Amino acid sequence: MSDLLVQIEDVHKSFGQLEVLKGITFEIKRGDVVVIIGPSGAGKSTLLRCINWLETVDSGRILIDGKPMGARVGPDGKLAKDSEAHINKMRAQIGMVFQRFNLFQHLTALENITEGPINVLKMHKDKAVELGMKLLERVGVGEKAHNYPVTLSGGQQQRVAIARALAMNPKLMLFDEPTSALDPEMVKEVVDVMEELAGDGMTMILVSHEMGFARETADRIVFMDQGQLIEEASPEDFFQNAQNERTKQFLSKVL
Repeated sequence: MSDLLVQIEDVHKSFGQLEVLKGITFEIKRGDVVVIIGPSGAGKSTLLRCINWLETVDSGRILIDGKPMGARVGPDGKLAKDSEAHINKMRAQIGMVFQRFNLFQHLTALENITEGPINVLKMHKDKAVELGMKLLERVGVGEKAHNYPVTLSGGQQQRVAIARALAMNPKLMLFDEPTSALDPEMVKEVVDVMEELAGDGMTMILVSHEMGFARETADRIVFMDQGQLIEEASPEDFFQNAQNERTKQFLSKVL
């Protein structure tokens, strides 16, 4: 088994005339925590959505565990467009936590978590409920199992969303600005859960403005601007010895 879990190779993506990703290339090893930072409009969230094929790429390719997302090797050895069923099967290995929680409002916290294991993984309901309760306890909201999202705080909803993603036993977790919609006092409870996941060895890619988390928990930091990867470094080198002038300019405004 290769150490590499994610390979992003010369990925381009446009929406109409707007080129959002301009040849992004980098790799992520198993157990890595990579934080992507940069100004609004840099293409950070689009890149995350391309990794799990919520957005298709125009050119380049993304490999998860050596297998190309959105494409399969045909009998002739060439890449061909993958079936939606197989894309969904690969996507099920990737957990994603969104900025705005995206919980099903008509389901309780526990039902939100068991939905995927029961319907996608075909897990028995009793086993899924047992798993769901363990995960709710793990993220610190076990007592909210039978509450509907509308009765939960933003921080609680985001922790349920993290538990829901974990219920699919993913090999990779993607976080798209998971704390940006939260009140300041709720940010820490979500960051604490992410730090625990990192400590447990979960491979994680985060788009985040939480510089403290990036500095303390990330293995690498990727800085993007205007659809390009500008700089990639360890937290220590990134914050203390940034090489690119655009990186230095950005850091001078956010630190």
